[in-house]
Amino acid sequence: MALDGQNVCRHHGGNAPQSLRAGERRVTEERARVLVETYGRKIETTAAEALLDEVQWTAGHVAWLRERVQEIESEAAVAATDREHPLVWGVTREKSGGEDRGTTEEAAPNVWLKLYQQERTHLVKVCSEAIRAGIEERRIKLAEQQGVLVAQAIRAILGDLDLTVEQQARVPEVVPRHLRALAS
Repeated sequence: MALDGQNVCRHHGGNAPQSLRAGERRVTEERARVLVETYGRKIETTAAEALLDEVQWTAGHVAWLRERVQEIESEAAVAATDREHPLVWGVTREKSGGEDRGTTEEAAPNVWLKLYQQERTHLVKVCSEAIRAGIEERRIKLAEQQGVLVAQAIRAILGDLDLTVEQQARVPEVVPRHLRALAS
């Protein structure tokens, strides 16, 4: 059977120092490739897009962590254990060897609660940065500009259609109705 990162077994040259080094290098390169695929890689973006993405991802993380904390809260409510509530009381240390081996339980924030609070703090920070960068104002301005372009296009289309007086009278009713349907 071939050794890790090699095409040969130990009996056919796989134990040679250069083969072992080459195999280690190939394994390391493969692990790095997998990490890049799973953890992330460089992508084309702008600072504004990256900041907005961070706001949205962080909001998703906060919502997910809130669900975990609420699950713990609801389990505690069913068990009715206020004195040793799992959000503030539990195992904080487990050690299997040495004189100080054993399990330590004490009052301390649950790890899910800590993560939730940290992510909430991060969300406030990235939202503040987005506001400071004027991202929302730019999005509103862009939407307004797009609205003006759509209105100009509609006016030009209606002008080219040579509508009858009756058809022109229906324009203020029909066009806004269809635009509202697009917005919803």
